[in-house]
This record gives sequence, C-alpha cells and structure tokens, in this order.
Amino acid sequence: MAIPSISELILLKSLWKQQPLSAREIHDQVAEELGWSYSSTRKTLARMLDKGSVRQSTLHGVQVYEAALEKVATLAAFAHDFGKRVMEMDTPLPVIMFTGSKLVDEDELSHLEQLLQDWPEDHGGAA
Repeated sequence: MAIPSISELILLKSLWKQQPLSAREIHDQVAEELGWSYSSTRKTLARMLDKGSVRQSTLHGVQVYEAALEKVATLAAFAHDFGKRVMEMDTPLPVIMFTGSKLVDEDELSHLEQLLQDWPEDHGGAA
C-alpha cells in the first residue's frame, strides 16, 4: 500500500469520520489544521483521486468524495513505516501506543494489532 502524505491523511481522516463529503465540507473540517486555501484542498483531492485514495461521485448535483483507502489498513501502514524508518525497529510497534485514540474504536484497535503483528517483511509502501 502506498502511504498517503500527512496532508492526504488529514483529508482521509475527515472522510473516515463522515462520508461522502463535498470538497467544501472537507476543507471546512481541515482548514484550521492545515492552514491552507480551498484551492489547495481541491488540488490535493484531485491528486488523491488520481492515486485512487478517494472516490468521487455526484450526490444531489454536487461532487462528493469518499475514502477509497480502508482506515485500519492505512493506519497500520503508517505505523509500520514509522516503526521501520523513523524508529529503526524490526518488530511491530506495540498496539498500546494507540490506546486512547479518537480515531479507532476497540474493534479497529484489535484489527490494527493483528495487521501489525502479521505485517509481511516485503509488504509494499513502507520503503
């Protein structure tokens, strides 16, 4: 799995909480965190659409977006990449690091732990 950039992750997190959303709705949710213009949000969404990270459709005459990347698998890829590249660890990060996260519930936390434990050595995207 190709790992999204930090700004792409912020847009995905907005969509994982509620979808579908228009570009304006996404921008309104992330504007304070990213501190950029609406046109930057649109450009990032277009890039994500090209990469297959989001899907676009029309709802009531408005273009809306949905996350194409599954939340837990994407978070596992980030965690694996962080452990490997940043922390130089050969073992999975302990799932306790994610306890208390507002982004994942208990079931997702269990799934995340399983993904991290079973992560294949040659899994793509974590280079």
